[in-house]
Amino acid sequence: MRKTMLVACALLTAWMAVAQPKQFVKPNEPIGEGKGLHPGRVVWVHNPGVASWDGESGLWVEDRWNNQAKADEMVRGAITALSGEKKVGKGWKSLFKHFNKTQGKGNKGYKRGEKIAIKLNMNNAITHRDTIDLNSSPFVTLALVRSLVNDAGVLEEDIIVCEPSRAITDSIYNKIHREFPNVLFVDNLGGEGRTKCEYYPEQVKYSVDNGRMARGLAKCIVDADYLINSALLKTHNGPGVTLTAKNWYGATDIALQWRKNAHNGISPDKKHGRPGYKTMVDWMGHEHLGRKCLLFLIDGTYGSRHVNGKPYPKWQKPPFNNDWCCSILVSQDEVACDAVGMDMLIGEWPEFRSFNYCDEYLREAATIPHTVSGVVYDPEQDGKPLTSPLGLMEHWNNATERKYTKLDLIYVEQ
Repeated sequence: MRKTMLVACALLTAWMAVAQPKQFVKPNEPIGEGKGLHPGRVVWVHNPGVASWDGESGLWVEDRWNNQAKADEMVRGAITALSGEKKVGKGWKSLFKHFNKTQGKGNKGYKRGEKIAIKLNMNNAITHRDTIDLNSSPFVTLALVRSLVNDAGVLEEDIIVCEPSRAITDSIYNKIHREFPNVLFVDNLGGEGRTKCEYYPEQVKYSVDNGRMARGLAKCIVDADYLINSALLKTHNGPGVTLTAKNWYGATDIALQWRKNAHNGISPDKKHGRPGYKTMVDWMGHEHLGRKCLLFLIDGTYGSRHVNGKPYPKWQKPPFNNDWCCSILVSQDEVACDAVGMDMLIGEWPEFRSFNYCDEYLREAATIPHTVSGVVYDPEQDGKPLTSPLGLMEHWNNATERKYTKLDLIYVEQ
């Protein structure tokens, strides 16, 4: 026993010795203002066993490696914790009512006929065939649709599962369509039960001259009454992280082949840390993207240190202990949600080189209208720039205690 404790202490010491990446915002120095029914609240649900792929056999999306009952429990538990309600149905109603108040629609919940678009992250899917690469989980997506229909009372035909820039794979389509045949699926390819995405041109004007960045937006996104951003918990070369803000890029009219797309203003100046315009802030503040989003969800049932390829490696540090992350994050505050996701990734893999200054887009979003870069963010270029912070930004004190001072993190272990 003593030997085991000594080894554990040695491992912890070695981990703490790893140089931490440079960030603009210091730990426990919050900026901005919280959004949502409970401002700045982020719920982290951890349910070990929801994902159990051995890393080699078959594909991670197979039923044998994933526990649908646990995924259902995670989504339902997240909604109750986020809303503060004891019953899931009341939780959804509270979230809808608060959101509609902020949109100037009055004190009302969801009404039949209103459309809810769920934006997935299928960045590694260019055909309908299932792949070993990490994309949105079929199990979390089904759990979300189940809760919307069975708990929130949303009509199947009012739900749109979409990935405008990539393909929705068979494991997601078949699993949901089998249970909810009236749910609409929209992707970049169309066919095989999916509707091919169409776009409205010139929707994102950008706050600065942003070169060849895509400016069109998917019609299913623009025409929806509510959005749910269902992102992934992954690192990303360049910007450092792939979370909810980066997921909005897939709602634009980019090409299916990623190399054909511009990525201007996304990555920070990692060498010098000079402040500058960040494209992702325009997406977060756009009237048909971040500002129309009812719920932000980060799917970390697997999580990955790599943006491409299979989920890898398993998470080593507590509370994961050589297991998959088995977590989801939910919030109505996009800045706070990405801040927690970022802290989780940095806490697990601090040596990842692209983490330096990766929090710049969150600092920009949280300091509107007085951004450090000096940029005036007006995503529609309609002469009505953003006048208040898009959310609350704070880093936790460290990856062991995970304490915030203003950001309201609720950890739920199931």
